[in-house]
Amino acid sequence: MPPSSSPLVVLPIVGTRPEAVKMAPLINLLKARPDEFKVIVAVTGQHREMLDQVMIGAFGVHYDHDLAIMTQGQSLTQITTRALDGLEPILKQEKPDIVLGQGDTTTVLAASLAASYQKIAFGHVEAGLRTDNKFDPFPEELNRRLTTQITDLHFAPTPQAVENLKREGVRDEAIYLTGNTVIDALLQVSKQREAATEGLKTILVTTHRRENLGAPLENIALALRDILEKFPETQIVLPMHPNPAVREVLLRVLGDHPRAQLIEPLDYLPFVRAMEGAHLILTDSGGVQEEAPSLGIPVLVLRRTTERPEGVTAGTARLIGTEREDIVEAASQLLSDAGAYNSMSHAANPYGDGKSGERIAQAILHWAGRGPRPQDFVA
Repeated sequence: MPPSSSPLVVLPIVGTRPEAVKMAPLINLLKARPDEFKVIVAVTGQHREMLDQVMIGAFGVHYDHDLAIMTQGQSLTQITTRALDGLEPILKQEKPDIVLGQGDTTTVLAASLAASYQKIAFGHVEAGLRTDNKFDPFPEELNRRLTTQITDLHFAPTPQAVENLKREGVRDEAIYLTGNTVIDALLQVSKQREAATEGLKTILVTTHRRENLGAPLENIALALRDILEKFPETQIVLPMHPNPAVREVLLRVLGDHPRAQLIEPLDYLPFVRAMEGAHLILTDSGGVQEEAPSLGIPVLVLRRTTERPEGVTAGTARLIGTEREDIVEAASQLLSDAGAYNSMSHAANPYGDGKSGERIAQAILHWAGRGPRPQDFVA
């Protein structure tokens, strides 16, 4: 730990677009306080173009170190070993007081291991999410469970996440209830949403998860086509993930439908605009489950399990799985029943208030003995 008069050296490590969305506001907040923090940013480049779109394009965050580990068709083993190899000399050179990682990617697991091997403290942003099925989602559930075991500061987004960590034996004093930084990001870039008064109702869809490839994705695509046929006043906007296994199914099933817009992946800012203009969102993304409630948009989750049950409990999201009939039934209810729609769109957001980064900054200072413990986030 540096002398109390010197800034704390903080080294955030980012690999993928979702991490970038949730880490960039925190990085900018820490950089805006140079008397307290010296920030050195490292990226693994696990998602190359999509990472740059968010970090540089949307938030103006530039890198001090770029491992550029992305190669075509790389395995989880290759991502992990290349990230570890690349991070070791960076940590030896920079000697940070604390390393930060976000979420549940292979990058965050590698970052926590690399920090621990150098006996450097590790702070986990969005700690404590669980499905309690280590292979669903895969490899995310494995990554976050393993990361918890070697984390020093756990920045939990919700009370449920806090309880998950306590259940696994994490000490109370190491857990900080901060809310989720994804809401910080969203509120920084979103405009006031205005309800559409004319034209087609837009259903925004994102689907890309590894466990949904194959038959589940086929079911999702067929259900989307059924919804379009059943509700002629709707259109689907679907930014397609670059994965060829995703694109083949979506293009084959939906490519010829005049009200299915299968588009290239959107940068973060255009995607926020797409969410703002949507009437309904269907997704297997974790981040979208957290973002949409802040915009008052119901979310149907295309998964069998979710590590974000708070949205389901609060009524902002429904877990509907990947069966064709279930998807059509759930979407049909929200498209035809105003009461059901309003009950979801007006539910309180349990994930954050836009001040999560401030709590994390204060938690780091508290850990370093430089200030009081931050107040817990209250939904």
